[in-house]
Order: sequence, then C-alpha cells, then structure tokens
Amino acid sequence: MAVARLAALGCATLGALALGLFLGGSALGPGDVAWALFHPHAGGDVVTIVWTLRLPRVTIAAIVGASLATAGFLLQGMLRNPLVDPFLTGVSAGAAAAISIAIVAGVAAAFVPALGFAAGLGTALLVAALARRGSGIDVERLILAGVSLSALFSSFVALALTRLSSGGAEEIIAWLAGSLAGRGWTEVAFTLPYLVAGFAIALLAVPALNVLRLGPSVARGVGLDLARTQWALLVAAAVLTAAAVSLSGIVGFVGLIVPHLARRMVGTDARVALPASALLGMALVGIADALCRSLLAPSEIPISVLLAFVGVPTFLYLYLRPRGTTRLWGT
Repeated sequence: MAVARLAALGCATLGALALGLFLGGSALGPGDVAWALFHPHAGGDVVTIVWTLRLPRVTIAAIVGASLATAGFLLQGMLRNPLVDPFLTGVSAGAAAAISIAIVAGVAAAFVPALGFAAGLGTALLVAALARRGSGIDVERLILAGVSLSALFSSFVALALTRLSSGGAEEIIAWLAGSLAGRGWTEVAFTLPYLVAGFAIALLAVPALNVLRLGPSVARGVGLDLARTQWALLVAAAVLTAAAVSLSGIVGFVGLIVPHLARRMVGTDARVALPASALLGMALVGIADALCRSLLAPSEIPISVLLAFVGVPTFLYLYLRPRGTTRLWGT
C-alpha cells in the first residue's frame, strides 16, 4: 500500500511541476508548451519563455523543495523531534548575514549565491563543532548552538538593513523572503555536485534512520555507529539546505511540514517516507512558485509569504489533531 501511494505521489508531483510551465505572466496552453519542449532551437517568444524562464524555475523549485524536505526528514529522524526544521543548524542565518554583508560591500550579484552557500555550510559546520561531545553530537548543544548563532547572525542582517539605501535593503529582503526570480541553469550547475552528494548520503542513511526510530540505546545495541551516523545525517542536511538557500533564499515551513505529511501518507518507514518527503517538497514548492508569479502578475509574491499562509495552519492541524494509529516515531 505504501509503495502504491508513493507511485501515485510521484505522478501527482509531475503534474504539479508541470503547472509551472503553463502559469505565469503569460499563460501558455498545453500545445504551446509541448511544441516548445520538443523544438528548443526553433526560436520565438514561446520557446524563450519555456526554456529560458519557466523550465529553469520549475527545475529549481523541484530541487529546493526536495532538498529542504529531505534535510528536514533527516534532522527530525536524527533528533527524534518532529519540531526540527533544516534551519536549526543556522544555515539560513549564516547565509543571510553573508549575503547582507556582500551587498553592503558592493559584491557583484553573480557571486552572491556562492557566498550564501559557503557561509550557510560554514555556519552549519560551526554549529556541529560546538555541539560535539566526544566523537558524537550532543542534541541539546546542537539546538542551543544553532539558536544562538542564528540570533547573532540575524543581528548582522538587521545592522546591514539599517545602513543601506532602499535599493540594497530591498535586495536583502528579497533573499529573506525567498524567491526563484533571476535564477537559471548557471545556479543549478553550481549546486549540482553538492546536491548529488547530499542526496547520496541521505539514501545511504535510510537503514540507519529506521534503526534510530527505536531509540539510541537500541541502535547501539544492534551495532549502529551512532556518532558516525549523526555526523553523516548532519552533513547531508547541511549541504542540502545550503544548496537550497543559495538557489532560493530562505524558504520556510517546507522542511518542517513536509516530513509530517509524508509520514501521515506512507508511514514511518524511511525507505518510503524519505522519497515521499522529497516528492511532496517538490510538489509544494513547485505549486507555490507557480502561484507566486501568476496571482499578481507581473508582480511576484515572496514564496515564503505564500508558504506561511498555508504552512502555519497546516502544521497546527497536523500537530494538534489526534494522531490515531499513525505515529511519528517508533514502529
């Protein structure tokens, strides 16, 4: 049953992403989109819109959604805490601070995503170093270090906003609010190696995630190297989150909500729940981005704003309603 639901979810995700090719400032019909996809070198406005503007955005939306949802699933599984999201490691705050400083310093826009990625990943590694206890990671230290550094870096962002003119401040706010505007194949190519590495580690960690559901004591009892598993999960989550932030800015609620939805749909077995989380993340961000650029066209709604309107009530419903026979953790 879970596999059948996963297959149905995969088909639904493809349909959700396809909406991004039709919706936008200029509505396109199925025939126009199909013709453009099969004639990429034909020229014309339709081909330009599909191949230069919409297809890269749909691809990036899928990458961002899958990355954040997978990172959230990994961290929630590692910490056995359903309230954890990918930004716990300080990736978003570190990236936002670096981007703010770069804008103040007048760094060329082409280098800003790379700086955000490097700073976000560096912050996550610093948080992990502060949370280290022995050869493993202390959960309480991880949370405290992540929250503390996030607060520190947020102050840098606030300082930058007070020192900039309106133009630069708007650029920083656009990163904070999340947007896929202006991103293309170049940014995808830059993050691709890191995305491949992050997803590969996540897939290899599936058996360990299933063991961790039983608790750390049982995991050690069956021979799981808990310290190595923690570091692998944390590195994978940090790399995926940093790559997503460099592509879209800060997109909230995906890594928090989507793993909950996936477990409700297919159960807690990581063999199906992990790919279900990735697919749901792709669909959610894909639909959100399509709506962001079509509801008020030619203006765009920040994607985090739209996701907040949907995400907050959804999360409250999922977390406060009776769980019935579906549990977040355990067998």
